[in-house]
Amino acid sequence: MKRRAFITLLGGAAAWPLATRAQQPAMPVIGFLHTESADRSGDRLRGFHQGLGETGYVEGRNVTIEYRWAQDDNDRFPALAADLVRRQVTVIVANAAATPAAKAATSTIPIVFVSGADPVARGLVASLNRPGGNLTGVSQMNVQLGPKRVQLLHEAMPTATSIVLLINPASVGAETLLREAEEATHNLGLSLHVLYASTELELAGLNAAQPPSASAGRMVTPSRVTCRSLRGKP
Repeated sequence: MKRRAFITLLGGAAAWPLATRAQQPAMPVIGFLHTESADRSGDRLRGFHQGLGETGYVEGRNVTIEYRWAQDDNDRFPALAADLVRRQVTVIVANAAATPAAKAATSTIPIVFVSGADPVARGLVASLNRPGGNLTGVSQMNVQLGPKRVQLLHEAMPTATSIVLLINPASVGAETLLREAEEATHNLGLSLHVLYASTELELAGLNAAQPPSASAGRMVTPSRVTCRSLRGKP
């Protein structure tokens, strides 16, 4: 074989892997949009990665994840969501507070949300069985369980004449939670004492203040800030 022909053949062989890679589909990219920060979301991230693994996806191997954290500043969501859209991610995973910004940022990229409130009432989807559009997800319907929580607490503490409600006014569905708690306690002839905490500093101030009567029942609405009062963590 002539030297020139051999070099030509060798060069073509070297290009084969490149051509093969070019024909392979690009690795999908998941946009992860959330309220908190990575260092405070360890359990949530482990569950997310476990779920991906159960469907055959492993970060860095066959899927890429672009994380966007609002650092407890919900005003950052529009810019963070727009950044993921510019990145042309395959899908956006958003928590409850981040979902409206993600929806406003794109009508074509699929959005998967997790919410404790009714997604229909929030205007995220058309209906539960037929969401329509580019949004789908899971709703725990925590808001609608408010009256039942009051009833269960009353049954557990039948001698209590009041209930203390710790609520984060900035959380999704806070107004509905408060309204339903007020109605439920009124129907049971109980008084309602509401404590508000939207930041860890406000929560610390409540913990340092004189607590209500020990005989009062206590309810904590679901949110990152208020649930820290149960875990006893800063």
